[in-house]
Amino acid sequence: MNALISVSDKTGIVELAQALHALGIRLISTGGTAKLLADKGLPVTEVAQVTEFPEMLDGRVKTLHPKVHGGLLARRELPEHMAALNAHGIDTIDLLVVNLYPFEATVAQPGCTLDDAIENIDIGGPAMVRSAAKNWKDVAVLTDASQYPLVLQELRTEGKLSDRTRFTLSVAAFNRIANYDAAISDYLSSFQENGERSLFPAQSNGRFVKLQDLRYGENPHQQAAFYRDMYPAPGSLVTARQLQGKELSYNNIADADAAWECVKNFDVPACVIVKHANPCGVAVAASAVEAYAKAFKTDSTSAFGGIIAFNRNVDAAAAQAVSKQFVEVLMAPDFTPEAQEVFKGKANVRVLQIALPAGGATDWDKGRNAVDVKRVGSGLLMQTADNRELTVGELRVVTRKQPTPEQLQDLLFAWKVAKYVKSNAIVFCKDGMTMGVGAGQMSRLDSARIASIKAQHAGLSLAGTAVASDAFFPFRDGLDVVVDAGATCVIQPGGSVRDEEVIAAADERGVAMVFSAVRHFRH
Repeated sequence: MNALISVSDKTGIVELAQALHALGIRLISTGGTAKLLADKGLPVTEVAQVTEFPEMLDGRVKTLHPKVHGGLLARRELPEHMAALNAHGIDTIDLLVVNLYPFEATVAQPGCTLDDAIENIDIGGPAMVRSAAKNWKDVAVLTDASQYPLVLQELRTEGKLSDRTRFTLSVAAFNRIANYDAAISDYLSSFQENGERSLFPAQSNGRFVKLQDLRYGENPHQQAAFYRDMYPAPGSLVTARQLQGKELSYNNIADADAAWECVKNFDVPACVIVKHANPCGVAVAASAVEAYAKAFKTDSTSAFGGIIAFNRNVDAAAAQAVSKQFVEVLMAPDFTPEAQEVFKGKANVRVLQIALPAGGATDWDKGRNAVDVKRVGSGLLMQTADNRELTVGELRVVTRKQPTPEQLQDLLFAWKVAKYVKSNAIVFCKDGMTMGVGAGQMSRLDSARIASIKAQHAGLSLAGTAVASDAFFPFRDGLDVVVDAGATCVIQPGGSVRDEEVIAAADERGVAMVFSAVRHFRH
């Protein structure tokens, strides 16, 4: 049995080669890999000895040879294939271990040049992988160090690899090649005529890995599955570990993402409750349990069967408070043992632990998408993600009345929440708590009225509240509705042809208004 080993990432390769040698498998290798194995005292045959042709062009040509690909592609059950090998003195290659030049890692480096990228495009490696993967009935191909232990275990216990194992390795190999080629295509397609790179390449190649099949989609008659990015960001929903509960549904995942992305925006303990993709309660406080209590007050009716996210660890006190309501999904960076014990009695509650990025909560940005996509008929819309943060210094006061420092903080809080509310969005807030949320209406006036009605039903007074509008007020009537409800300060983007009319209305009503110059449509 012959094994050809040619790897760029040498993680675990010496141990693998030692184990293969101990099993009586002949080792063939290339360049740096061959030298490494030889230095470790392993008997290794260099590819140049097999091909009887030297490596050349700085290693660009070494395995592109019939004595390599013939040994990989020959079908053992066909006499004519085996006769051809014998006629030309070609040995079969039964096991191929290859990982590719680090193209993705190279282009991810800030100083990467086009020349650097081109030099890290592997040619011989993918060619061998394709040959071996095509001939999976006779050849096993390993493309990742994580595969080594299972393959060795099966070789030791069974003396050979099963058809199932070889086919699984083949599929993984073709997937690796597809992702590798897609990365090259994305990178090279991003270059424009002027030599600059565009965020949106001329060809976009989606690369996602299935995490699980789902029972159904948005509705029971729809089929669905959940996928993650090829290289998921730390602190993102797809990295969640489910600690307990029923299987996540399509709608659970969509709502959980909305809650998680919203709660990550706050740098103090915060709680977000989401229902049907919209925040129905958001609050910040000194602790998780206090934040939850405030968020729940906003709309306790909608919170029933909602999705709850915390940006701080959940302790027993917070768990006890949450457990009093019906909740579908609960998320946090971690849960204390006491908190987990509380939910053991509620076996259906889906509890998700999403580990913080390495830098902690201050590194939430690393878990955000850089680009958002949306399917349209036979096409795709792509845009940079709405990750724009706003600071007090960027706000422009446009009224005679100046907002107080406390009002400015509430305005910024309301603005953060409004970014995650479906348009048209109107959000009333006070003291770090949502007081009324109006979402997804065709008219901004209706969103404002709904927010007021919600607050009334919750028994909350809107007197002295701050209001955020995700887009400008096209007429003064929208402003009048929120002021009539009790708002004393407003944040909106501005930019309407009737801005002066709306500013005059704010001055007339004696409220403070600031312009953000940023819009947050969310469709």
